[in-house]
Amino acid sequence: MSKNAVLLVNLGSPDSATVPDVRTYLREFLSDDRVIDSPKPIQQFVLNCFILPTRPKRSAEAYQKVWTDQGSPLIVTSRNVQTLLQERIDDHVELAMRYGNPSIPRTIDKLKSKDIDRLLLIPLYAHYAMSSYETVVVKVMEEIAEKMPELDVRTVQPFYDEPGYIEALYQSAKSYLETEYDHLLFSYHGIPLRHLTKADSSKAHCQVVKDCCTNCSPVHATCYKAQCIATTNAFVKRAGIPANKYSVSFQSRLGREPWLEPYTDQVLPQLVEQGKKRLLVMTPAFVSDCLETLEEIAMEGKEEFLEAGGESFHAIPCLNEHPAWIDFLAKKSREGLTSVA
Repeated sequence: MSKNAVLLVNLGSPDSATVPDVRTYLREFLSDDRVIDSPKPIQQFVLNCFILPTRPKRSAEAYQKVWTDQGSPLIVTSRNVQTLLQERIDDHVELAMRYGNPSIPRTIDKLKSKDIDRLLLIPLYAHYAMSSYETVVVKVMEEIAEKMPELDVRTVQPFYDEPGYIEALYQSAKSYLETEYDHLLFSYHGIPLRHLTKADSSKAHCQVVKDCCTNCSPVHATCYKAQCIATTNAFVKRAGIPANKYSVSFQSRLGREPWLEPYTDQVLPQLVEQGKKRLLVMTPAFVSDCLETLEEIAMEGKEEFLEAGGESFHAIPCLNEHPAWIDFLAKKSREGLTSVA
């Protein structure tokens, strides 16, 4: 009888909020050719001469603001999701991180030791991007090719507009949407513009066709921005939010090159100027709260908004351990493993 398993994979986190551990984490993360996709010599020059000398200290200070007694919020939440999903399905559930621990290589070793012969890979990203979804899939498949070449693998595709995911988002945000607010901001993780064009296999749609993200095209299967817009449209339709009461922005940019706009940190004071002083912020690019949602949005973003004259700011938590999210993962797990049986 076949032995099945589900593998959940997220981005990762340093082992601690100390500068040495943060430096180790950043070195692995930013050495990924799908994150900084410059030629390797240039990538390493920028990393070692401009990023690693200063950024680990700043990042460590940020991590210290959100670190818990149990460790990294992302890792703690991800382990809880693993446990909750395991309670819902009969097949074995493992967890790995693209960078840091638990590492993908060691997790594949665990699957091998358990004689797993069917695997469902669930990258914990609703949207496709080469620096998130793609790098997870590639790394997992590389390790499997080396250690378990006979393993039967199925990968869950980006689920950015699937009804179950949208419903989970809605249920997790519902109590906030029932309060008095002026505006709902969808803040997605940004990516460099060049990543959009690299992901367009046709080389004739992205930023070429007018309204390319809303003009239906097969290339949307690998277009991060189009998928973010699709998530937003599906959510506001489900929640019944009028067009004048929401907008989209992008956060967490790195470096000086053009990234997806508008930038969240610039949008926040602009909303105040427009008279939108009671703000809700959602971060659908993240399924678990982490540094980018807890420190960058719920702390720094709130401070910026209130200092600009805003009256109230509420960061809506990510899906985290919400029952509707676990329901969605359980359904995807059953369907995925049945389809490869």
